[in-house]
Amino acid sequence: MITNYLENNHLVLIGTIISGKRISHEIYGEKFYIFDLEVPRLSEITDKIPVTISERLLTEFDLTIGKKVMIEGQFRSYNSYENEKSRLVLTVFAKDISLYEEKEEENEENKKDIVSNEVTLIGYICKPPIYRQTPFGREISDILLAVNRAYNKSDYIPCIAWGRNARFCQNIQVGTRVKITGRVQSREYEKKYEDGTVEKRIAYEVSVISLEIVNEEKEEDSNKEAI
Repeated sequence: MITNYLENNHLVLIGTIISGKRISHEIYGEKFYIFDLEVPRLSEITDKIPVTISERLLTEFDLTIGKKVMIEGQFRSYNSYENEKSRLVLTVFAKDISLYEEKEEENEENKKDIVSNEVTLIGYICKPPIYRQTPFGREISDILLAVNRAYNKSDYIPCIAWGRNARFCQNIQVGTRVKITGRVQSREYEKKYEDGTVEKRIAYEVSVISLEIVNEEKEEDSNKEAI
């Protein structure tokens, strides 16, 4: 099977820079930084999303707080080890950044049609989906998706489905390949420790808009035809 990693994991965000850059890590002499991006939803709620970016994309671009930008990249994960415990950390990995300027003809009505937060993932269900209902009867399924990356790496992306998508996920088997389109969202929660202390944290996940099972046999046939 021919794998296109850019199609497997593609994301576009339009938002406002709300923090200064801070060093993340360095690989083979190339430094990477993290900054926070505030992305509006259709409601009045906003998501605060961490973005990792290479210093090579910043040679002619200044990360000024308050600047509105468009990010194109991928939603990635890595394991962080703290106090001998592993924790899954999620971040947007920027492959391109540009200044976003609203056009004069963008009134309040057609602004709703502009996609400011969209991610497409193709990967494998790697844990049994957890289906539940809220006290108000809203249906929810938690999904963990393994998305292949180059060099035999994978990103493990938590996703949350609603309504009929959540119901559909109940019967999806581990190992099934699916395509998910949605948006990256942030959610605050409290981490309670054995000593009674409470720490506020932010979780990141993909809120599922559409979900479909990918037929790998048909995909391989179409790839052969394209060669």
